[in-house]
Amino acid sequence: MTVLYGISTCDTCRKARKALESKGLEVRFRDVRAEPLSDGEIARFLAEFGGSLLNTRSTTWRGLSERERGGAPEALLAAHPTLMKRPVIEGPGGLTLGWDKAAQAAHLG
Repeated sequence: MTVLYGISTCDTCRKARKALESKGLEVRFRDVRAEPLSDGEIARFLAEFGGSLLNTRSTTWRGLSERERGGAPEALLAAHPTLMKRPVIEGPGGLTLGWDKAAQAAHLG
C-alpha cells in the first residue's frame, strides 16, 4: 500500500493521488491536519529530507514571527502540520517529497 501524506485542500496532493490511483495503486491518504504526524514520523521525514521538508513559501510560514521561524523543525511541524512540504509519499518506490518527475518515476514507474 502507498501512503500519501498531505492535506485535502492541496492541489498537488490531489494530482498525485489521482495519478497513483489511476495506475491501480492502493492509496491511503493521510491528512496531516486531521491526523498529525507522530514525533517518530517527523524525525524519519526530517532524516530523509532535511530542511526541504519545511515549506517556507506557505502562508503558514509567512504568518509566523521571526522568533517562531527560528524554532526547531520538529517543533514547527508538530505545532503547524501545514508547514510540511507536500506530498510525502511512502510506497514501493520509496519515500519521496513533492510530486516532481523524480517522485512520479519512483511511484509510477
